[in-house]
Amino acid sequence: MRVVMISRANLFTHPGGDSIQVQKTAEYLNRLEGVSVDMKTVAEDIDYSQYDLLHLFNISRPADLLGVIKKAQLPYVLSTIFIDYSETEKNHPSKLRRFLSSVCTTDQLEYVKTMARIMKGQDKLTATSYVFRGQKKSLIRVLKGAALLLPNSESEYQRLSQTYGIQKDYKVIPNAIDVEVFKPTSEENDALSQYKDAVICVGQITPVKNQWNLIKALNGTSYQLFIIGKPASNSEAYFKKCMDLAKSNVTFVPFVEQKNLAKVYAMAKVHALPSWFETTGLVSLEASYMGCNIVVTDKGDQKEYFGNDAWYCDPNDPQSILKAIHKAYEAPFKESLQRRIKEKYTWQKTAEATLKAYQKVLKK
Repeated sequence: MRVVMISRANLFTHPGGDSIQVQKTAEYLNRLEGVSVDMKTVAEDIDYSQYDLLHLFNISRPADLLGVIKKAQLPYVLSTIFIDYSETEKNHPSKLRRFLSSVCTTDQLEYVKTMARIMKGQDKLTATSYVFRGQKKSLIRVLKGAALLLPNSESEYQRLSQTYGIQKDYKVIPNAIDVEVFKPTSEENDALSQYKDAVICVGQITPVKNQWNLIKALNGTSYQLFIIGKPASNSEAYFKKCMDLAKSNVTFVPFVEQKNLAKVYAMAKVHALPSWFETTGLVSLEASYMGCNIVVTDKGDQKEYFGNDAWYCDPNDPQSILKAIHKAYEAPFKESLQRRIKEKYTWQKTAEATLKAYQKVLKK
């Protein structure tokens, strides 16, 4: 079985959580018998005749996918990664974005953002039909054509189904961690001593991740906060605002290699990700597995992963964020979550479940 995974044009130049999901799923699938997977982006010229199946990603970017579907003429599965950006837009630092969110539906605003990215050359328009169909109709077209949907949780599928009135065959494929990279240890690393018992936040600096309110929550407190990550391509102004806001107990770290990131997690006390929305929060999985108690947003699908083993906060309320961090900091480490991650949320298990999904489609 030959499969081609296809995602957004800037998947590798502007990496995010979906980049890790694509790369790790492909890597671990290629270790299994009976399947060969290639990773591509919509910007590449692809010979589809050599493949049996398409695996597409990111339903929120139908402009990327419509042309691929038409050209390939192959059955496809879709990892939906369905993020609700409405709260981000309502609370966006840009007055224009806040205004647009007040007069546009979520899909209308996503259409405006997509067309802006296309005009800037950041996105690739694979089919002109997107321009005339718009976001919602294009998105529904992609959903209806899929042989199987692969949401990251039951919660994600239910949100998608309710939002667009679509009932499709689906299989939940959880997100995961790489247990070959992230190996829990009690050893301390002197080179990373600044992170000992700190609060950290790992990920792209962007309004959806809500570093702004996290900084507000911890500014001037006794907690040492490290914000680890680079600004997204369209978030330089947001990044500057965050830096201007931050007091001396807040440190920005632009990049940490994954092997060292595992050691940072092991040194830190709490990982906080008070996003406006998360489907999974890969970094929260990684941090918890490496020994951090985690603070996460109460918006999205994460309760299906973390249950009662995380501390939840309201991303719109810095006091709620601070309170959750304080509780997580004072509590003993949640070993129950670490065990559950090892049992259920590894890329090996994700790959095995994905292969079964492929086999189900091709048997039809």
